[in-house]
Amino acid sequence: MPSKSRVARRWLIRGQVQGVGFRYFAQRGAQQLGLTGYARNLDDGGVEVYAVGPEEKLSEFAGLLHRGPAWADVRGVEERAAGVQQYESFSIH
Repeated sequence: MPSKSRVARRWLIRGQVQGVGFRYFAQRGAQQLGLTGYARNLDDGGVEVYAVGPEEKLSEFAGLLHRGPAWADVRGVEERAAGVQQYESFSIH
């Protein structure tokens, strides 16, 4: 039986990921999967995504992030374990 314990992950996404709706794409995917956290643009042109939820939902979410929205050109995704923080929803910063 899969564990329902909540874990957190942080992804740093590189490539053409700003100005293409990436943060909104991440928000929609996270909401559909019941995850909380945030997505924000980074000064270096990348996007940081932080999400909290069950391990299996985070794995599914990671697949979405590797693909990105139609106009994105994802060149690299770095995934890191992260401490669990409480968020009410998935927001865009």
